Amino acid sequence: MNESRTAKSRQPNGASSIFQGKDGRWHGYVTVGVKDDGTPDRRHVSRKTRPEVTKVVRDLERQRDKGAVRKAGQSWTVKTWLTHWVENIAAPHVSENTIDGYRVAVYHHLIPGLGAHRLEKLDPEHLERLYKKMQENGSAAGTAHQAHRTFRTALNEAVRRQHLTTNPASIAKAPKVEEEEVEPYTVEEVQRLLAEAGKHRNTARWVIALALGLRQGEVLGMQWDDVDFELGVIRVRRGRLRPRYKHGCGDRCGRKPGFCPQKINTRRETKNAKSRAGQRPIGAPDELLQLLRQHEEEQARERARARDLWTEKGYVFTSPTGEPLNPNTDYHKWKELLKAAGVRDARLHDARHTAATVLLILGVPDAVVDAIMGWEPGKSARMRRRYQHLTSRVLKDTAAKVGGLLWGADQTAGSASSEAGQSPIPAELVVNVARLGERRVPFLYREHADEVVARWSEDWPDHTAEVEEWDRWRWEHQGPGGASAIRDRVPERAVIFHARALFLPGGERAATDLPEQWSVPAWDFETDRYTDRASAWRTARRPGTGQEVEAQVRGRDKDAVEAAFAEACAQAVDRARNPGKYGDTDDW
Repeated sequence: MNESRTAKSRQPNGASSIFQGKDGRWHGYVTVGVKDDGTPDRRHVSRKTRPEVTKVVRDLERQRDKGAVRKAGQSWTVKTWLTHWVENIAAPHVSENTIDGYRVAVYHHLIPGLGAHRLEKLDPEHLERLYKKMQENGSAAGTAHQAHRTFRTALNEAVRRQHLTTNPASIAKAPKVEEEEVEPYTVEEVQRLLAEAGKHRNTARWVIALALGLRQGEVLGMQWDDVDFELGVIRVRRGRLRPRYKHGCGDRCGRKPGFCPQKINTRRETKNAKSRAGQRPIGAPDELLQLLRQHEEEQARERARARDLWTEKGYVFTSPTGEPLNPNTDYHKWKELLKAAGVRDARLHDARHTAATVLLILGVPDAVVDAIMGWEPGKSARMRRRYQHLTSRVLKDTAAKVGGLLWGADQTAGSASSEAGQSPIPAELVVNVARLGERRVPFLYREHADEVVARWSEDWPDHTAEVEEWDRWRWEHQGPGGASAIRDRVPERAVIFHARALFLPGGERAATDLPEQWSVPAWDFETDRYTDRASAWRTARRPGTGQEVEAQVRGRDKDAVEAAFAEACAQAVDRARNPGKYGDTDDW
């Protein structure tokens, strides 16, 4: 009898159970699944009364049946989960630029604001209050929105792994971001920028930005293999990454890694374009291709002058020693260009806005605009709407050009008549142009041009050096640089001192047929002048060999160069003996 009653009251395997324990409290156990080791995952709840524990047990059973029970294991806080997610889950699978953005959002905003919360106790209201507080403390709405997107991505992964049942970031209202209003440069502003760019190194870099709308990383990552002069095509294949440095001095300099005199870049230089839309061929105008040919010749002269300081990596736009341009340096060059050209301040990305606007104004088909700009098909319509907000000046200029085409009413009759006839400037007003090899430098006074030609001939006897007289109107409309390039003084001339040594593994100095020290003249109008400091030095492992180490020094002060040469040689010897110390091997 007792046996049959016991068997009858026994619960089947996996069923929930409720009972009163010796402690006087009511306890419930609910099987919600299976643990990683294969044993049943039984959850325990406890309450003072049977109705209370019964309610909790039934709620847990309903969550189990809907698949909404949080996975057993570590009890995560917002801080521990975000740290684990960004370093161990996201970092190995996203690009360097993406993980940089994630880390800023996680470590600067989300963890300081919400890190102490238990993950499963986080409410949407907690997030919304954080976003409001960020903006009250001065963060832009876009920054708060970036934090929201990062949090949503991180918590989606927590839901996928059953550490959370719902994502509060998907419920919370994201910060409202006003869509940016695009204001492209006018035709006159572009012309002033290009005229000023003609007086600096890497002129074609800014022409490509304003004419083709390539992103900064796409321009700086371009290599000569990407330029097909025969077909007239530039192929966009990769983007330049912002460098990230570590100390090369063993953290003894007391500075941040980026300012360490012996800093070492720990990040690859470029990454491939991430989408088919990003990897695209772009047709280049003949004028731009000609400018790129001139740039290639200028780069060859820089390479010859830099000698062993040059590191050949195949980039179109380089530092004066062949290294790819740093995006931060490139940004500051853009700001200097705007100021020198007398053009309103704007972001570097606004050059891209201008190119897109010009394409749309000219009526280029949407599919072609998308291909040139590298827009994804699903996003292109929205992007085009943003770029079609044109300034009144651009609309006015366009209307004038269209009017001239349709009705023959030349809106710029004054300039046309000047072009057809002779120069409106009196003939006695000429520009004295010093032709120095392939370079032309305009002067207001003949004696200045004569002096530069005479001294240039002494420095470079194998190059052409003569004075040409240009009509001022012709120079301003056809010469490189326009009126703003005309000089009223003799430019400065300096001598650049070089020193070089090569060391074998073990620190022994190698014998070479090149001079240890030499010097070259340089003028301040030259685009190939590559230093204005008293001295600058570096050590580098020679590409391809993986063994020999070079010590390289350059500068305007001979004594400073000689002093720096000793320091450079000392580090080169140490680097040759201890390659792992400088990140040259994986053994350190």
